[in-house]
Amino acid sequence: MSDKVKYELEFPIQVSPSLLYQYISTPSGLSEWFADNVNSRGELFAFMWEGSEEQAKLLSKKADERMKLRWTADDEDGLNYYFEMKIQVDEITKDVSLMITDFAEEDEIDEGKMLWENMVSDLKQILGSS
Repeated sequence: MSDKVKYELEFPIQVSPSLLYQYISTPSGLSEWFADNVNSRGELFAFMWEGSEEQAKLLSKKADERMKLRWTADDEDGLNYYFEMKIQVDEITKDVSLMITDFAEEDEIDEGKMLWENMVSDLKQILGSS
């Protein structure tokens, strides 16, 4: 198995950081754009897409700022990969951006980026920020 490569994306979103945080940190918010359905029990999140389910463990979160998760399959394999959704606010312009950090196999990075772009596009539509 080859090592995954870290990549980062930035998506400007015209919405308040506290509202955006609800959509990246709660099961109901994530169900609107990230997966078909999301449940959480403590630090464990279950993401469902068209009959398949993936679980992720909450690594850290900070109110109105970020949410960091690791897929349980990676956790069980002792791998340190994660995905993070972080809200960045420009101090001068007050512009809000959603920063995504994720990992993928070298030949799957473009696919991963496209997937995030599609999901964040859905999020922007829901938030009225497209």
